[in-house]
Amino acid sequence: MVGMSSTAPNTPALALTIAGSEATGGAGAQADLKTFQELGAFGMVALTCIVSFDPKDHWNHRFVPIQQEVIANQLEAIQADYAGALKTTKLGMMGSPETISTVATALKSQDWDHVVLDPVLICKGQEPGHALDTDRALKADLLPLATFTTPNHFESEQLSGLQIRNLEDLKEAAKRIHEVSGAAVLAKGGIRLDGPDAQDVFYDGEVLEVLSAPKVGEHAVSGAGCSLAAAVTAELAQGATPLQAARRAKEFVTEGIKQRVTGNTPFDALWQGGLRRA
Repeated sequence: MVGMSSTAPNTPALALTIAGSEATGGAGAQADLKTFQELGAFGMVALTCIVSFDPKDHWNHRFVPIQQEVIANQLEAIQADYAGALKTTKLGMMGSPETISTVATALKSQDWDHVVLDPVLICKGQEPGHALDTDRALKADLLPLATFTTPNHFESEQLSGLQIRNLEDLKEAAKRIHEVSGAAVLAKGGIRLDGPDAQDVFYDGEVLEVLSAPKVGEHAVSGAGCSLAAAVTAELAQGATPLQAARRAKEFVTEGIKQRVTGNTPFDALWQGGLRRA
């Protein structure tokens, strides 16, 4: 293998995702890497778990954690290879308090410009008690490290302590999440708020902006949340401001939903190549 110098001309920005595998390609690390590539960043991945839909059980999730030593080894290799050059990472599905601890330890071993947290609080297929322990660990160990976070409707309620019924509630939730984390927040209302538009709220302590686009269909699509956070990550890695990254990510996901991929699951998947035909 020929080494790549981090100072070589025309070297793309680097972006790491620490996330789970979702084999059908719509979400997880697969979606993250495709998003990085589409938006011009060089992507790498440390896998935390493997999630497989079960076609014999209504396409429910089958969750398999990856050994902690293997997670640590992946991160050690990545961080050593790109030491001094890798400054941007996205955090997706962790799956256990142990994995959160392993990842937090690795993150603290270097300085980061951007840590984008997609706060996946619940994975279908996990035991409720285990999922709750994971949620608590995420809030305690990863949220304080985040510089940007992208909670969905449910996650925004959990992180803010508010019930979100409308846009004004979502704005208040974004403010509260920023207060407890210090991170820029892109709180996603999506299709879950009434009205013709999918509305998300950006707040960074100074600027509050509603990002709005006409709703596409009546159902959520697989990979939208993963791809949104990954798009933010790719844009930040290339020098965008948090607000610029949020706007670009919203555009990226909207076009991907318009060109969704249909299979035999009861939900469609976002296509990360949507901007090519926009």
